[in-house]
Amino acid sequence: MTSPFLELSGICKRFPGVVALDCVGLDVHPGEVVGLIGENGAGKSTLMKILGGIYHADKGAIAIKGRDVTIRRVGEAIALGIGFIHQELNVLDNLDVAANVFLGREPVWAGPLRLVDRGRIYRQTRQLLQDLGLDIPSRTPLGELSIAHRQMVEIAKALSLQARILIMDEPTSCLTLAETERLLQVVRELRSQGVSIIYITHRLGEIRRCADRVFALRDGRNTGMLAGREITHDNMVRLMIGRELNDYYDGGRSGRTLAAPCETAALSGAAEGEGTRAAAGDWAALRVRNLRTRAFPAHSVSFDVARGEIVGFAGLVGAGRSEVAQAIFGVDEALEGKVVLDGRELAVRSPRDAIDNGMYLVPEDRRNCGLIMEMTVVENMTLPALWRYTLAGLINRDAERSVAQRQCQVLGVKTPSIHTPVLNLSGGNQQKVVLGKWLSMRPRVMIFDEPTRGIDVGAKAEIYRLIRQLAAAGVAIMMISSEMEEILGVSDRVVVMHEGAVTGILPRGECTEEVIMHLAVGHTTRAA
Repeated sequence: MTSPFLELSGICKRFPGVVALDCVGLDVHPGEVVGLIGENGAGKSTLMKILGGIYHADKGAIAIKGRDVTIRRVGEAIALGIGFIHQELNVLDNLDVAANVFLGREPVWAGPLRLVDRGRIYRQTRQLLQDLGLDIPSRTPLGELSIAHRQMVEIAKALSLQARILIMDEPTSCLTLAETERLLQVVRELRSQGVSIIYITHRLGEIRRCADRVFALRDGRNTGMLAGREITHDNMVRLMIGRELNDYYDGGRSGRTLAAPCETAALSGAAEGEGTRAAAGDWAALRVRNLRTRAFPAHSVSFDVARGEIVGFAGLVGAGRSEVAQAIFGVDEALEGKVVLDGRELAVRSPRDAIDNGMYLVPEDRRNCGLIMEMTVVENMTLPALWRYTLAGLINRDAERSVAQRQCQVLGVKTPSIHTPVLNLSGGNQQKVVLGKWLSMRPRVMIFDEPTRGIDVGAKAEIYRLIRQLAAAGVAIMMISSEMEEILGVSDRVVVMHEGAVTGILPRGECTEEVIMHLAVGHTTRAA
C-alpha cells in the first residue's frame, strides 16, 4: 500500500471538565475511504474539527504527504486540500443555492474592479447539483428547500473545493434512501479519482458499504481498527460501546411493563395508564380527522393512536409527515380538521394549547426548534413549565435543580453539570434533554419527529427503551422516522404518507419494507 496521505498521531484535546481526546491516532491513504465510528461524545467531531482548523489540539501531530503541518484556521485546512461537510448545516437561508456553495470563494472578473462572476457561479453550481443527482435550480433561495435538500447543498459546497481529503460528518442524516444511494455513488466516484474520504456516520450499514478501513473511538480514545471483511455490524458495535448490544429494538412485545416510579423517576410524571399496550378495538387516546395542512391543502389526513400504542409514520422526505405533527402541536395552523384527545375535541391554535393538554413534540431539528443552545441543561429542562418553579414571581432554583438532576440521572444524560450549556453536549445527550423537559410534565401524547437523527447506536437503543416505557405507561405515541429499520423495529402500526396524503395504515403483521415503500411512492394498493 502507498504511504498515507494524512496521519494524525497523539492528538489530545481538553475542554473545561472534559478530556475530549486522549492521544488519538488515525491515518488515511490516497483514494481510501476510512470510516470513523463511536458513540456521541466519543470525540469524532472534535478530532475532525482539529483537522479542519476549527479547534487547536493541545498535543499531537498532523502530517500530510509525510510532512508535518500546523493548521490554525479553516482557510489553512482548505489550502492543504481538506474539505469538511459538517454534521450541523452551515448554510444561509437568505442566499440562493449558488451563493451558498461559493460563499467566501466567489470567482471575480474585471481586473481591479473585482466583480463577482455570477454566471460562472451558477454554471458551476448547476454542474455540481447534477453530479449529485439533485434537480434544483441553482438560483433557488435556500430558505425554500427542505432540510434534506439543504444537506445536499452543503455536500455540493464541499465538492466545489476539489479537496484531496474530504471529511463527511453525518452526511446522510437528513437524506432519503434515493439521495443516500446517490451520495454513496459519489463517494465511490471520488475514491476512484484518488480523493481520500473520512466518513463519519451512525448508520453502520453505510460504513459497511463504502469503507475500506474503520477506526473506532470510545471516550476520546482509540479502541481499534477494522479492515475488509472484519467490518461487520457486530464488530463495529463491540468497538464502539465495549459490549454486545442485545435486543436493539426491544423486540419482545409481550409482557412489557414499566418499572416502578421510584426506579424510573423520569417517567413517573407520565399520564396515568394501565401500564400495558392498548389492544385492538380499544378507543383511541388521540383521534385526528380530516386534517388539512397549508403545505398540502388538497389532501386531508385521518388516523387514531391508542393509549400505549406506538404508531410509526413512514414516507419519503417531503411526504407531509412533519407538517401533520406541527399542525397537531399548533406550530402551524391547520386549514381544517379535528383533533380529539381522550374523547374531547381540542382547539389547538398554538403550541401552548397543545402543551396545556399534555401533547408534546420532540422536533426533527432539535438545535433550532427543540432547545435554546446557549442556555444550560437545567434551564432547557424547566423552561416549558417555568411557572411550576416560581413562588411570588421568583424562580425556585432548588426545585429546578432537583428536577433536572433527576431527569439527567434516569435518562443517562452525560454532562459535566446541569449548568453546562446544551451547546456543549453531544447530539444524543441534547436529544435526551429535549425528552427530559417533556417527561416531567405528565405527557398524554408524545410526537417524536426523527427521534434518533444523528444519534449513535448505543444512544438509539436508550431512546427506543424510553419510547417503549412511555407506551407502557399509557402514553399515545406518534413516531415519524425516515429509517426503515426503526419504523419496522419500533412501531405497533404504521401510517404511510405520500405528498400529504395517507396511502395506507398497516398493522404490525403486514409491515414489510416492500409494502411500506410501495405505499410511500404513491401507490394506494399494497405490493404483492
